[in-house]
This record gives sequence, structure tokens and C-alpha cells, in this order.
Amino acid sequence: MTQDGGQSVHIDTSKPHPARIYDYLLGGKDNYEVDQVAAGQLAAAAPEVWISVRANRAFLQRAVRYVVGSGVRQILDVGTGLPTSPNVHEVAQELAPDVRVAYVDNDPIVKAHGDALLNRAGTTSIVLADLREPQSIVDHPEVRRVIDFGRPVALFLVAVLHFLRDTDGPEHVVATLRDALPPGSFLVLSHATGDFADDRSEAEAVYDNASASMNLRSRHQVERFFDGFELVEPGLVQVPFWRPDATPPAGSEEIGFYGGVGRKTA
Repeated sequence: MTQDGGQSVHIDTSKPHPARIYDYLLGGKDNYEVDQVAAGQLAAAAPEVWISVRANRAFLQRAVRYVVGSGVRQILDVGTGLPTSPNVHEVAQELAPDVRVAYVDNDPIVKAHGDALLNRAGTTSIVLADLREPQSIVDHPEVRRVIDFGRPVALFLVAVLHFLRDTDGPEHVVATLRDALPPGSFLVLSHATGDFADDRSEAEAVYDNASASMNLRSRHQVERFFDGFELVEPGLVQVPFWRPDATPPAGSEEIGFYGGVGRKTA
């Protein structure tokens, strides 16, 4: 397999990958035994993970409907993960067929699945890139083919920033992407937290042997990612409680994911 520039890419299936662990927890089939074992260890350490990933996925879909309903017709989804249906573009284009979506992920397997599913000549694209190099995402020709940064964009960073260490500069990453967005754009973000558990060290340890570490952050730390954005109601909350379509399921108060949507006003 090659990257967009033609450089050969090695797919490492010897280590669990966060996107494939997440896929398994969602009931997907695009994962390997090493990912299944890691997911089992994660669930043993944090049993609520099963409802957490589904609540996070439901938050993503509600947020897509919100930004499209607010008039945005461009979505940049960074850390998209494996293409579990309904995908972002499927939810968005059901409401507005002219929505354009650029997906970005650092897993070659994710890109391979995306290449097979997406009509790259049309309103979607998928790019193999590293979130730790945000300017390369903004400047990527396949992103630019789909996204016009002169018009409002909804930037999705859903369940991805917790895979960046503090030394990776996650606040700088978000700020670089934010600064590329014009006023009227949105940030949709969710992030794992340990605020609702006594000890999450065992859950974090599952990712020590994975391709990315797990870095839980507090509500205050997550809220800082929204600098330069105005949070829309109800603010930064546990994902089941962000504009729910129905009564959140039992156990929602234990879900360790914060989610929020912010609007860039200037």
C-alpha cells in the first residue's frame, strides 16, 4: 500500500490499534485478534466501556445533524476510525446532499477501507495523515480538494485527542486547526476522562502496548481545547447528555467521555 504521495506504508497488525479496538467494541468486524484481546482487557478494567463507545458514537451522529442543521456544508473529520455505518457523510448527506466531508486518520487500514467505500471523485475524501502534524492536514491537497477554508467548516475531533500525550502538544494541535477555520465554523470534540471513576490506571495500561497511549483528562483540561470557540448549550457534558434524542440509558452517569460543540465567532 502507498500513501497519497506514493511512499510505501507498512500495516502493523502485531500491536492493537485504537481504531480497531473501537471497531470491535462497536461490534464491527474490521479488527484482529490482538485488538480483540486488548478490548477484552479494557472492558475488564472499565466495564462501562461497552455503553461508552455507543454513547460516543450517538453523540457524533447528533453533532453531525446539529452542525448541518446550522447551515455548515463542510466537515473535516480527523481521527475518523474505521467506517462504521452510518458514517459521518451518510448522516450529513441524508440531511443535505451537498455536504462535503474530508476524513483523516493515521491507520493505513482505515484508509484502505475508506478508499474502497468512498467516492473520492465527488464530495468525500480520505487522507492518511498524523494529527500531531496539523498543518500538514490543513495543507493536504486531498483535504483542499473537498474543503474550502474560506467557508465555514465543522471540525470533528471525536475520541482522538486522548491518544495524544501532553508532550505531543494537543492544545497546539487544536489551535493550529482552529486558526485555519473561518468564523461560523464549529469544533465537535469528545474526550475520555477519569473524572467518574476512582481508578483508571488499568484501563490506561491496556494502551501501553498499543500503537497509541491513552491519556485521560479532566473536564477543565478538555474545556481548554475550546479556546477560541463559544460552547453551544448544554456546554461540555458527558456525551449521553449532549442534546439527547431520548432519555439517556441506565448507567450513563458512569460514562467517561466528555463531549461538546463550539462555534467560532471571530
